[in-house]
Amino acid sequence: MTTDTHDRAAVETRLWDEIEKHRTGMLGVVGGEPQHFQPMTAFLERGNGEIWFFTYRDSDLARAAGSGAPSMFVFQLKDIQACIGGRLSDAHDVDRMDKYWNPVVAAWYPKGRDDPRLTMLRLDCDDAQVWISEAGPARFAWEITRANATHRTPDLGGSAHLDLH
Repeated sequence: MTTDTHDRAAVETRLWDEIEKHRTGMLGVVGGEPQHFQPMTAFLERGNGEIWFFTYRDSDLARAAGSGAPSMFVFQLKDIQACIGGRLSDAHDVDRMDKYWNPVVAAWYPKGRDDPRLTMLRLDCDDAQVWISEAGPARFAWEITRANATHRTPDLGGSAHLDLH
């Protein structure tokens, strides 16, 4: 699939499509106490620019999120990389727990949906930086060779900044 990085709508559609298909990325709070980003499964709601995640209330991430900490969700595949910024909140929502609960989620939370420690985090997305490279191995080799011969950087794709409000 070719995506023109100058077409912001196409980049946004591609980003959401890939997140819905692959779901896993790294989530973390920025600023405040330093902590590592954590692998999380994303449940995207395109219509309102929200991404939801299951976690325990007493996890470092839930405590750091509080009621709206600046946060980032980093998503990467072979040909697309993105960093989505927004505000992360502990937003316990039983309806969404029911909506997104599945056997994979259940494997991580053995006490089930009714575990009093279980909650959901909501990332209210503000913006994203997205990089897309659709060059296969042959094009990559060609661009690297050409760049070294001409003393220019390789042309392997582009990037776009998205306002997600």
